Formats: sequence, structure tokens, C-alpha cells
Amino acid sequence: MTADGWTRTVRDQLGLGRLLPLGGPRDGAWITEGAATGALRRAVEGVPGVRLGELRLGLTDTADAAEPVVPAPPSALPPGPLRVTADFAATAAEPLPTTAARLREALADAADRGIGLAVAEVDLRVTGLLDEDTAPATPRPEEPRRAGKPTDADETRVAEAVLGVPGVAGLTGALGGVARPVHIEERPGETAALPGRHVRVEIAVEADHRAIAVALAVRARVAEALTDHPTVAVLVTAVG
Repeated sequence: MTADGWTRTVRDQLGLGRLLPLGGPRDGAWITEGAATGALRRAVEGVPGVRLGELRLGLTDTADAAEPVVPAPPSALPPGPLRVTADFAATAAEPLPTTAARLREALADAADRGIGLAVAEVDLRVTGLLDEDTAPATPRPEEPRRAGKPTDADETRVAEAVLGVPGVAGLTGALGGVARPVHIEERPGETAALPGRHVRVEIAVEADHRAIAVALAVRARVAEALTDHPTVAVLVTAVG
């Protein structure tokens, strides 16, 4: 198995799933599939007569992906249009195509307005019928992995700046370990026009804030916090 293969396996075991592009190629932000699907599930709880089953997100076509303006997290998907694939069970209170249309609209709206995902397709599959008095299962929000405090001076400066951004619920270390919410690396071989350092920050976002807006604010705050103005990528690992 390749190194990327091991990375994906570990992420799946931790419930992170794939690292999805958040926004477009110029936004420098990503979100774990686990965080995105959790937010989508909570957003469609109010759709009557529906129980959501398996839910996945991925690129519609890798050929449509673009090169991000900043280095991506390891094995992250490149920015591009996304497809939501979901199974669901529904009551017979109304025609299934009508129920599916409502669910499709709710998922697309939650992905765009609630999170900031560039969803181009929502594919749904009916897997069963529910009794009309069956209440949809309510997903319980996962507790985000909280990170330890950075010890490096620049990492501490970045952490303090990030925690001051509205909508940031905390620093996380899901990808790099609980002690590494802030990753700062030198990038040798870059052109003189680009900064020599790159920063990746992992955060949890409050449920009442749009994830992409928070990520963009974090990128700007981190770039200002360090005197060499490095490139910045943000990874959202939890929403809620």
C-alpha cells in the first residue's frame, strides 16, 4: 500500500473520511468528510418523513479539479465540483419523487449556504419505506478532538490569532495528532515571489457560522500574525 493509501485508511478509521475542498481554488480551505456529513445530517433533520442513511461526498470528476493556490493538506482532494451521494428511507405520505426533490434541495442548500461546499450534483437512492409515525433518527454531534497548546513561539502566535476569529470553536489536531493544531513548514525551492513558509491550521467551527467564511477569516488573520506573511491553508475537522 502507498503512503497516501495508508493515510486514507487511517483517516477512515478515525472517522475523518476524505479531505474535501471548501470553496474554490483560491480559498485555501478544506474540510473533513466526517465534519461535512455531520453538518449536512443535522441540517436536514427537519425534512419530514425522511430518514437519511449512508452519506458520502467526493469530486464529480477529477478532470474538473483545479490547482489550489496554496499547498493542500496531505492527500486532500483538489478544488472542484462535488457530488453528494445519499441513501434514504421515506414514508408513503407523498410520492417518493416529491420527497426526494425536497431532500435534494435541503442537502444542496445546506452544503452551499451552511458550509460553503461547491456541490454540483446530489444523487439519492431510496432504500426503504418508513411508517408514517416513525421519527427520523437524530444524529448526535461528535465531540471535536481538541488539541494541546503549541510550544513553538510562532505556532503559539498563530494559535492565539486563530482563537480570536469569530466562529472558531477551537483548535483541533485530528490530522496531525492532538499536539499539532498548527503546522509550520519551510518550503525550499519556491520562487522568490512566494513566501518561504507554509502554515496549516486545523480548527473546529461553530454550527451557526458558515465554515468557508470562518476559514477565510482564519487565513487572513494567520497571514497577518506572522511577519513573513506565509501561505496559509485551513482544515476544518469539526462543525458544531
